[in-house]
Amino acid sequence: MTDQAILVTGAAGFIGFHVARQLLAEGRPVVGLDNLNSYYDPALKRARLELLRNGRGFSFVQADLANREAVAALFAQHRFATVVHLAAQAGVRYSIEHPHTYVDSNLQGFLNVLEGCRNNGCRHLVYASSSSVYGANTKLPFAVEDRTDHPVSFYAATKKANELMAQSYSHLYRLPVTGLRFFTIYGPWGRPDMAMFLFVNAIVEGRPIRLFNHGRMRRDFTYIDDVTRVVSKLIDRAPVDNPAAANAPSRVYNVGNNHPEELMHVVGLLERELGRTAIKELLPMQPGDVLETFADVEDLMRDTGFAPSTPIEHGVRNFVTWYRDHFKV
Repeated sequence: MTDQAILVTGAAGFIGFHVARQLLAEGRPVVGLDNLNSYYDPALKRARLELLRNGRGFSFVQADLANREAVAALFAQHRFATVVHLAAQAGVRYSIEHPHTYVDSNLQGFLNVLEGCRNNGCRHLVYASSSSVYGANTKLPFAVEDRTDHPVSFYAATKKANELMAQSYSHLYRLPVTGLRFFTIYGPWGRPDMAMFLFVNAIVEGRPIRLFNHGRMRRDFTYIDDVTRVVSKLIDRAPVDNPAAANAPSRVYNVGNNHPEELMHVVGLLERELGRTAIKELLPMQPGDVLETFADVEDLMRDTGFAPSTPIEHGVRNFVTWYRDHFKV
């Protein structure tokens, strides 16, 4: 691989796979890194990787970002000018039971990426944050300028920490950084631990779907193709000094559909596409959950001329079509 290769961490993951595939389609060589852990079925990760390997310009490195020596060696070898950091230990509820995993992946791993960037001439680090940083904020829609210092899950706390770590490196070392606060990403090749995948699995198998807060929740569901377009548009737009970030070359954007959906409406769409009725188990609110997410994307639209807007009906149809094909339903 040449020095022009872009590093995509979490390349076997849901968002990382789609971003890597988009970059390869644009003719950009990609080095994909993933540890292929067993948080969910590694077979799905290997299937994504197989598709990436079928394209030209892709090479894969299996490594754990928490391994300081391995990450340092990778950066020293390639001296990546651009890094898209999407690897993380995901999941709000899982973080309550397994906090140490989040420290290893989301804090230690991110620090190793930051060190690799600053020591090897990286010109732009794009990294994944999360809408969970807004915690229990009640002002809607969530704007980038809103307070994010009251996380309601440990996962959210690690994502907020990532933003602060990136900001400090941007200030200290003039490292251009762009953080993306993702809002409930869904679509083909999605994560099996996320609501839409869980719901389809349960409906197909005739098991109950679990609806927390008795289904009275709203989420700003954001289709994966819109996310890859955002990354593609921002990757060559390294931020310049930002007065809102202590004049460091640092920016944060919301990446959401700007249109929250009732959870029951989404279940109804899935039932229609699958031709089956869901068995609904209504449960109380879970620790770490929030009632509603809603992204203000004015900054993103202003700076890129684009904002996610795929209708939920279209996205659900595409997801169910992929699910049927992949799992031979």
